[in-house]
Amino acid sequence: MQRGSDRMSVHRDDEMKHELQGLLRSGHPTRSEEWNDPEPIADDDPEVMHGPVTPGRGPTYLESLRLELARNLTRGTFPAGPRELSRALRHGNAPDALVEGLERLPQKARYDNVQELAVALTESGGPGNAGPQGA
Repeated sequence: MQRGSDRMSVHRDDEMKHELQGLLRSGHPTRSEEWNDPEPIADDDPEVMHGPVTPGRGPTYLESLRLELARNLTRGTFPAGPRELSRALRHGNAPDALVEGLERLPQKARYDNVQELAVALTESGGPGNAGPQGA
């Protein structure tokens, strides 16, 4: 029987089906040696975590803002108020739009992490006068 361009024989195909049978039935790796399993998908990869990558699906405004803040602020910066955060951003040569966005936040507010800060900036109109939708 001609198998076209397949490099495997009929017997090897049957062997491979038998090897994969446990994985296909259970939905998770069944090998006893962990090193033999394929590498798992990264949990922190947002494109893979939220579905397939398509041309029209990019990061949301909040995700982009959070990423930009995380590039310029360290964990040691928090908890802090807008004054300390703007000083840290200036010291790290952050874009002016980020620093200007902090000026619109209440001066007595305290932020424990980048997520809280990004949400507050989004609600206040965002850096560079971009609205909550990034428009």
